[in-house]
Amino acid sequence: MTRRHKRPLPLLERVEITGVAAEGKALARVNDKVLFVPFAAPGDVLDVQVRKARKHYMEGEVVNVHRLSSMRVEPLCEHFGTCGGCKWQHLPYEKQLEFKQQQVTDNLERIGKLNFDHVEVLPIAGSDKTTFYRNKMEYTFSDRRWLTRDEIDSAREIEDQQGLGLHIPGMFDKVLDIKKCWLQEDPSNDIRIAIRDFAREEGLSFFNLRANEGLLRNLVIRNTPEGQLMVLMIFGQDDRILIDKVMGFIDRRFPDLHSLAYIMNTKRNPSMADLEPVIYKGSPYLEEKIEDLIFEIGPKSFFQTNSLQARKLYGIVRDFAALQGHEVLYDLYTGTGTIACFLAPRVDKVLGIEYVEEAVAHARSNARLNELENTIFLAGEMAEVFNEELMDKQGYPHVIVTDPPRAGMHPKVVKQILAAGADRIVYVSCNPATQARDIELLSGRYQVSKSQAVDMFPQTQHVENVVLLKRVRC
Repeated sequence: MTRRHKRPLPLLERVEITGVAAEGKALARVNDKVLFVPFAAPGDVLDVQVRKARKHYMEGEVVNVHRLSSMRVEPLCEHFGTCGGCKWQHLPYEKQLEFKQQQVTDNLERIGKLNFDHVEVLPIAGSDKTTFYRNKMEYTFSDRRWLTRDEIDSAREIEDQQGLGLHIPGMFDKVLDIKKCWLQEDPSNDIRIAIRDFAREEGLSFFNLRANEGLLRNLVIRNTPEGQLMVLMIFGQDDRILIDKVMGFIDRRFPDLHSLAYIMNTKRNPSMADLEPVIYKGSPYLEEKIEDLIFEIGPKSFFQTNSLQARKLYGIVRDFAALQGHEVLYDLYTGTGTIACFLAPRVDKVLGIEYVEEAVAHARSNARLNELENTIFLAGEMAEVFNEELMDKQGYPHVIVTDPPRAGMHPKVVKQILAAGADRIVYVSCNPATQARDIELLSGRYQVSKSQAVDMFPQTQHVENVVLLKRVRC
């Protein structure tokens, strides 16, 4: 039996990039097919080698440049084009905002079937800081770091193969050693580099992501706008002598840390949800302030990773909710209860639901910390907890705030929202496509009144969007 040979994928010459697409890619149209190209910009003229060909689209990579777009700016980061973390660095910030707004509008029109004649679209809320805006970075140790093209072409023996950095897109076992990251304020870079260099000098084992072995597994650095710092080390081996050596070095090198902790993770999967952190020194949490509220952020706590933009986002949610003080408010997918606590002073009762029990424990703690006695937090699967029995007991909501994960809401949850009959729904989403899908499912009973995008992640394609839906009166 003879093997069927695959046809070679084509090299497309002088392709003009005409727009931007999902996942930070740019797009062009070639022979009635859409071509997706990473790290390109509208106006580029490129030769593109196709790497994947399907019936209606192709994906490729740039192999030659004929003309670069006049739109482009010089990327800040030397790792641009390899790391993949900030795929829009080559676009001016005003264009990034324009494209994000267009992404939201396109999804709401195409998937959500929205008629914008009846919707107030507010300007996207841009970020005052376009670099060093993240309050949390997680890095991975690797004993076989990603080699640059220059290192490979040099043909020299690479001795320093241990790396500490970020994953190459789409490759779980490939880590790029980061020299400088522009996402988190210093001393974040100093901390990462000092720990990496110390580990190399001491001959400590960096993690092997395929064999799932090695002492040093991950490093998490958290900070607050007020200057508090937390360092969390994740170890892959239970070697107390070596762990104490690493933690002692960090303490001596950075004595002003607000919190220093570690977690032992010898499992095959990287999840830390079922693992307890050990506080090596300092406080077990950071304190994050939003207006008059204080939130305790522990080593495993979820919190919006852009603190300053989170304040804008929550303010938009509050404005859209138009609370009068008498309402029962349900906060679906409440996480650690930040939105619920933020809105609690403006309502009669807040009920938050979240499937992660640890997050609910944090939410209850945050409510107690801020002396909010009108909050109730429940843990469990949303489609099971949010039901008629709950509403009969706690009261039917006047307002629902929902902030689901990227996959959007389960159809059962959408059905239950329709049955709840709230006057207003404020839908917060990190994925405009699934938000638009859910809006279309709600459209029989609810009409979109307002929409406002929020840029939580400058230099990336990601965008948050807030929509106000009002119940249609029959």
